[in-house]
Amino acid sequence: VQFIPKRSSLMVLDVASGTGDLLLAALDAHRGNGLSGFALDPATEMLKIGLGKAKKRGFQDRVLFAQGDAMALPLPDCSVDAAMIAFGIRNVADYRKGLREMLRVLRPGGRAIVLEFSLPEQRIFRLLYLFYFRHVLPVVGGILSGDLHAYRYLNATVEAFPYGRAFCRELEAAGFGNVRHFPLTFGIATIYLGDKKEAPCGD
Repeated sequence: VQFIPKRSSLMVLDVASGTGDLLLAALDAHRGNGLSGFALDPATEMLKIGLGKAKKRGFQDRVLFAQGDAMALPLPDCSVDAAMIAFGIRNVADYRKGLREMLRVLRPGGRAIVLEFSLPEQRIFRLLYLFYFRHVLPVVGGILSGDLHAYRYLNATVEAFPYGRAFCRELEAAGFGNVRHFPLTFGIATIYLGDKKEAPCGD
């Protein structure tokens, strides 16, 4: 949320929004500057929960929840100031197409903000984390949730997905500039930022 551009009357897109927690946090943090948002997710039941949360917090007039696909965003070119996705980009069937779609809908000077799982760079911590991630978390998570497959899927997709500088290169290949990344919690998650160049849309 702190990386959303500092502008008035912002329009923010939350891709793979789930129940809208990230977008609602952005609305809370930017109450004074007229921020409004668009929450997009393929799961209609999650969107319904998100709308209920928005109503309880008085945001129903500032946010729209809609079903949609990250690879074909139902928005016109140059229509949002920031496009966010948290723990969702690795689940997009063609994540490169998803990144290009985020770039398309951004206004010049707009920003993509991606939060995703990653792996620690420090070797010893990485080995310890991988042991936990592969052998402990799936068992404990599976017992508590009753869904062992979901936790096997989690570590398999995280380990296979590009992270750190490799994902920065993916953002640059999609057309973003001023790309940078910020590892969190020793690198088990990372925030990536990429800006759209200051040029008329269509150039």
